[in-house]
Amino acid sequence: MDPNYFVGNTGISANALYWILFLGIALASWLVQWNLKSKFKKYSQIRSFKGLTGRETAELMLHDFGITDVTVQSVAGQLTDHYNPINKTLNLSEGVYESNSIMAAAVAAHECGHAVQHAMAYGPLTLRSKLVPVVSIASNWMSWVLLGGMLLLSYTGNPYVLAIGVALYALTTIFSLVTLPVEIDASRRAVKWLDSRGLTDAATHDNAVSALRSAAYTYVVAALSSLATLFYYILLLLNRR
Repeated sequence: MDPNYFVGNTGISANALYWILFLGIALASWLVQWNLKSKFKKYSQIRSFKGLTGRETAELMLHDFGITDVTVQSVAGQLTDHYNPINKTLNLSEGVYESNSIMAAAVAAHECGHAVQHAMAYGPLTLRSKLVPVVSIASNWMSWVLLGGMLLLSYTGNPYVLAIGVALYALTTIFSLVTLPVEIDASRRAVKWLDSRGLTDAATHDNAVSALRSAAYTYVVAALSSLATLFYYILLLLNRR
C-alpha cells in the first residue's frame, strides 16, 4: 500500500488528513483543559450561596433522593472526582470535599447526579456500565492489533487484522459517545437540584452552569478525537488497494 494514496479527488493524502485532524483535536483539547482549569480556579474562590462544603452538598443531595447506600469520601488529586457504581462510593477530590465554593457544590452535585442515575437505572449509564468490561479488553489489545494490521496491510495487502483493530477501536468510540448523554444529564440534574434547594442564587447559578459546561466540553473533545481517529483507520481499509 502506498502510504501517500489520495482520498477521493481532493488531493489530500490520508496521512495529511490524519495530521490535520490530530493537530486540530490536540489544540481543541488543550484549549478545553486550559478553560476548565481556569474556571476551576476562578469559581473555587467564589463562595456558594449557602456555604455548604462539597461533602455536605453531596450528602444533602443523596438524602433528598433517598439514596442511603452511597458513601461520600475524599480522594487525592485535582479534578479526580467520580462516582463508582461498583462499590457505590462518591469520590470527591481534596479541593472539592471540604471547600464551600460554588465550584465544589457544582462538582459534588454533578457526581451525585451519577448516583441518582444509577439508582434510577438511567439507560445510557446502564449501557455504559455494560460496555466497561468489553471496552477494557478492547483497549488492552487495540493498539497492538492496529499496529500489526497496518504493517500487514502495508507489506502484504491483507486487511483483515486491521479490520479487527478498527472494530476494537469502534467499541471505544461508542463508549465515548455513550458517555456524552450520561455526563450532560448528570449536570442537568445537578443544576436543577441546586436551584430547587436554594443552594444557588442568580449569580452562582450562572457560575455553576459555566463550570459544568466547561467540564462537559472535555468529553465532547474526547468523543470527537475518537471519531476522527476511527475515521482515519476506516479510510485505510477503504483505500487498501
